[in-house]
Amino acid sequence: MENKRNKFLTATAAALAVTAVAVAPVSAASPFSDVKESHADYEGISTLYAAGIISGYPDGTFKPDTNVTRGQAAKMIAGALKLDTKEVENPNFKDIKADNPYYGPIAALVGLNVISGYGDNTFRPNQTITHGDLAKILSSIPTLPELESANNHGASENVTRGQLATLIAEALTKSNTETPETETPEPEKPEKPETEKPEDAFTLSVLHVNDTHARANELPKLATAVKEQRETKKNVLTLHAGDAFSGTLYFNEFQGQADLALLNEIGFDAMVFGNHEFDLGSSPEGHQALADFVKGAKFPFVDANTDFSADAKFTGLFTDLISSEPENGKIYSGIVKEIDGEKVGIFGLTTEETLDIASPGKVTFTNYIEEAKKAVAAFEGMGVNKIIALTHIGYNDNPKVDNDILLAKNVPGIDVIVGGHDHTKLDEPFVVKTNTVGEAKDATLIVQANEYVKYLGTLDVTFDGNGVVTEYGGELIDLGKVAEDAALVKLLEPFKAKIDEVNNKEIGVKITEELANPRATESSLDSVRSNETALGNIITDGMLAKAQKYTDKTVVMALQNGGGIRAAIPAGNITVGQVISVLPFGNTLALMDATGAELKAAFEVSLKNAPKENGGFLHIGGAKLQYDSSKEAGSRLVSIEYLDKATGKYVALEDSKTYTVATNAFTAKGGDGFDMFAKAYEEGRVTDLGLSDWENLQEQLLSLKEVKTATEGRIVDVAKKQ
Repeated sequence: MENKRNKFLTATAAALAVTAVAVAPVSAASPFSDVKESHADYEGISTLYAAGIISGYPDGTFKPDTNVTRGQAAKMIAGALKLDTKEVENPNFKDIKADNPYYGPIAALVGLNVISGYGDNTFRPNQTITHGDLAKILSSIPTLPELESANNHGASENVTRGQLATLIAEALTKSNTETPETETPEPEKPEKPETEKPEDAFTLSVLHVNDTHARANELPKLATAVKEQRETKKNVLTLHAGDAFSGTLYFNEFQGQADLALLNEIGFDAMVFGNHEFDLGSSPEGHQALADFVKGAKFPFVDANTDFSADAKFTGLFTDLISSEPENGKIYSGIVKEIDGEKVGIFGLTTEETLDIASPGKVTFTNYIEEAKKAVAAFEGMGVNKIIALTHIGYNDNPKVDNDILLAKNVPGIDVIVGGHDHTKLDEPFVVKTNTVGEAKDATLIVQANEYVKYLGTLDVTFDGNGVVTEYGGELIDLGKVAEDAALVKLLEPFKAKIDEVNNKEIGVKITEELANPRATESSLDSVRSNETALGNIITDGMLAKAQKYTDKTVVMALQNGGGIRAAIPAGNITVGQVISVLPFGNTLALMDATGAELKAAFEVSLKNAPKENGGFLHIGGAKLQYDSSKEAGSRLVSIEYLDKATGKYVALEDSKTYTVATNAFTAKGGDGFDMFAKAYEEGRVTDLGLSDWENLQEQLLSLKEVKTATEGRIVDVAKKQ
């Protein structure tokens, strides 16, 4: 992107050298729990804290290794200068409102006439600062002492909070000890003019979301953020990287139409299909809901490796060609968008795992790398040299199947990959500059915006005349801090009214006693996070039964972390809302291949706090476990056995043997400290089936002739028997 970053640090650093309040290095203990004396920036952080310039976070941390944003830098520097940040004039940046936490510091620096912002009259407070920026700024100031730490990092590396604290502390202490009192500061050097962009350079702004999973209630916030971005940027593309279907009652009730109404109002340029778009293929209606979703869309779909031709419901909606004149509500291999006179190619890819984790029916999938190469060649044949892959294959997902990093390394010519599927939170673009054998290649930027409409991803990228990426910058906008768009709130109202009604709908199961979800108290250690519970048993039994339907392997057990079970179900008729409240996080069911040794190690993590609580305490289905809480952590497992369905007997796990187990995606990815599961995930031994956990629980409750509210002795602490 065009680098119009202001030089506010230049003038401010000069001011630091001549006007800042005197400070001296300190060696007292750090006031922050995460800043130990061994930390490289310990002294700088302690010095600024002692001077009253920094205060850290409410939880007692400073987070020294997180990247500094422009807003945070302004706040720290204004504090070092002891500027008045309350009685200030409006800085007049489009993206800095009075309620912004950095409004005062930024406005105070505007009062020093040192901020000019970007060319579009924005300040971009959430954008990071690199060491290269700081080094250039600091080295050009004659009145500022030479700072050793300013040159200790690569120019493209982002500056961390600790590093900036060290730079400011060094500037303050050196200027107070090295500058003679009688010395007259040299005049400030005039600001160097910005480097002109080449005439053939082109800057594109990409807004992106992925894995929204029927969070229609969150889309009004997305609408606000998209509008704000469009007001401050030009040449904007808005893309959806798949999985709008499945995950909440909005999908259960409206099968995509609630989301579509709001997505159409927000306005998208293209969408790729996620695996969950094919969840209904085995229903009596087949893919009718998906076909209706496509027909009603006010944007086109792109998917180069997905063939709809054998499914009559998509007749007239699908072509495997690339179109330079795409129509809304149609599916293409790729499309060409003309933006400010420049042609941008966009093609789509859907994970081949869809065959195993969804119900595609007659829809088929081909190899992603082969189809990507064909798409790039087709674009280049049309004279298009700026190419975006809109993918739903995962940033770093199962390498045996497909992922974005492998795509970037294997297929030259792709400039940007806007991805989804593995719900990765990429706070900034990931850059691939080498191919599969380590040779240098033109940069490919990979972006992804996590999940569930928590963030809007932004990417500003500049291309040269040959379509090569020369500059870029990107961030995720936290939608939890964004106001809802009033028009979309109104548009959502009739859908929401129905959902509120369904939440209170009885599922058809009645229990005479509560399915408890205990937590430890002063008088009792019984807890869902340290003991077997009837509710945990029902959840894991349902996971085990559901998972077995999706694999030919034998699933020996199911695991559910106690921290993910959030509510009890009271006696009486069970409602949909009560089921959702038990498992409210939108987790999905996953299959994992793990060795007996890995599973035993996982249970030691599960039992590490026993008999006290641990969010990672594992409830089990299909197996039984004995442990001894009186032993040292790491040596508490006594036995773990699974039920051999062929013999009806329980069999002990063998260390060297590999077993298939079911768990939720959070645990399968290593959540709650299960590093051995994280390793399995990284090695491609995990398959996310994408099945909603609360829906699995509801299905299990409906299948039971009798809902047991007592435990069964699946997890036993032998220390309590002694």
